[in-house]
Amino acid sequence: MSSRRDFMGMALGGFTALGGLGALYAMKKSWDPLPSVKSAGFTTIDLSNVPENELITEKWRGKPIFVLKQSKDMLAKAGDAEKARLIKVGDDYFLVAVGLCTHLGCIPAYDAGSKSFLCACHGGTYDSTAQVTKAPPPRGLDIPPFKIDGTKLVLGETGPEYDKMLADGTTMAV
Repeated sequence: MSSRRDFMGMALGGFTALGGLGALYAMKKSWDPLPSVKSAGFTTIDLSNVPENELITEKWRGKPIFVLKQSKDMLAKAGDAEKARLIKVGDDYFLVAVGLCTHLGCIPAYDAGSKSFLCACHGGTYDSTAQVTKAPPPRGLDIPPFKIDGTKLVLGETGPEYDKMLADGTTMAV
């Protein structure tokens, strides 16, 4: 009689363990990010054909990313602090920044004639390297994590260039 009771106890324990494992698996699946979110984690931008002084807007993690190839006169006007914000790919320099104003999150517009960004909400302006030239924005546009892969820029990964910008205080972690 006791062997039948032992068998029933072990069977009940086994079914309980299987149910617990099933519940844990279901919880883990519900906590995992959706495939659409995972695929938005990395964006690759080919910089080989980007024209000078023409703003290209990409999307990364639902945010606008500004890509602006610097012309020779833009580089000549930029000081060392501004040049530190630029990304060198080959022989060219690019501004790559999250296109959200650091004041209230508006999207600044680029004026190719004046080579500057204007946030129309509160009148803040940024130069061609996304440094603040007129307040109220508290700091320049943020630089997203990036890695250089030949003539391509991979957003969402961190490379040595981005790590150096973080260490120097050129940008904040986004």
